[in-house]
Amino acid sequence: MCFLPADLHLTCTFTVVYFVDGPLTSSREAGGESPLNPHQHRLTELRPRRVARPACLLCVEARGRRCPRLAGRSEDARSMDAIPVVDFGEYKLREDEDDDVPGERLQELREEVRRAFTEVGFVYLRNTGIEQDEVDHIMAVSKKFFMLKEEEKRPYSRGSYSNSVNHGWVSLERESLNPQRPGDLKEAFNTTSLREDIAWPSEEFRTTLVFFYKRCIRLALRVLRVMALSLGIDPDVFLKAHEQIGSEENGSTLRTLYYPPLKSKIVKEDQIRCGEHADYGSITLLFQSKEEGLQVKSRKGEFISAPSIPGTVLINIADLMQRWTSDVFVSSVHRVLLPPVGDSHKERQSMTFFVQPDDNVMISCCDGSNKYPPVKCVDYLQSRFNDTYGKT
Repeated sequence: MCFLPADLHLTCTFTVVYFVDGPLTSSREAGGESPLNPHQHRLTELRPRRVARPACLLCVEARGRRCPRLAGRSEDARSMDAIPVVDFGEYKLREDEDDDVPGERLQELREEVRRAFTEVGFVYLRNTGIEQDEVDHIMAVSKKFFMLKEEEKRPYSRGSYSNSVNHGWVSLERESLNPQRPGDLKEAFNTTSLREDIAWPSEEFRTTLVFFYKRCIRLALRVLRVMALSLGIDPDVFLKAHEQIGSEENGSTLRTLYYPPLKSKIVKEDQIRCGEHADYGSITLLFQSKEEGLQVKSRKGEFISAPSIPGTVLINIADLMQRWTSDVFVSSVHRVLLPPVGDSHKERQSMTFFVQPDDNVMISCCDGSNKYPPVKCVDYLQSRFNDTYGKT
């Protein structure tokens, strides 16, 4: 495991970051209606501070060496501060190899993944088989849609598809992932249904996103298998709960997001690009453009930057997985800030693949405990959607 790739070039910069006074609290008591809702928190004053620190928050010069600021600190202390980078090459997507790589070949990988998901909740995976040019192409195709006039996008709105309530376009400020903030300054297109006989913005859009959706399925199932092995449980515990992924009996979603420039946009008080929240289901695969903004809340309660590292996939634990593992794997709160002063003209893009268990799967603690009561996946996810969009 390393903390930064050797070819990542970083410079020390001054940047404006935003701090929230008071802790971000969450309701995680067992037995409640929705015991894992880390997006519910108290927000007081948001204020900028000008701070001097390396752009990655880890080191001044990356070239394969660990940060001088971290010298002399224990491995545990370093890992609690940083999102680790793990080489997934042993289990990368290959066209000529079966998905079922023997578990003994994954020993080191599963130990690194377990450490990342128990200490941080996020991990960068490199050498996954998904290449950067593939990601760039999908973002380019997506951007064509986002550049359309609003009236041209409206027919594809989320909620207009009878076969899938979550499929479709989400307009600017429609979501409030932190309900205590104004609507998020982003728009998105959710690919939840893969059917050809529904309305798509274009054939290129459909074929590109459906193909990538299927690529993400393969990678996600590999990650879930490694996670199960890291816990010492049968991989089928996770894999059988996702057997219908890609069908309409499973709510997994490929979401492509666009954060427009803010130069001519009047930003409301406390408004940011994406409010503080934790994801809902099993795990999330994240691909992001080079622009900064994503931050992850550490176990110490501090927000740390999660910059784009070309050629990697950023994976995080979501709330149902934390519940499923009785809090062994941690679901971390994250957010996307406004661009720094002087960069308001810059747009940002990302793609997320939200991995959910099959709709009718009952999620119970996999260690056999009663830390959290069983919950049906579709019911849990609907309760979280209601929090984000309002009851439908």
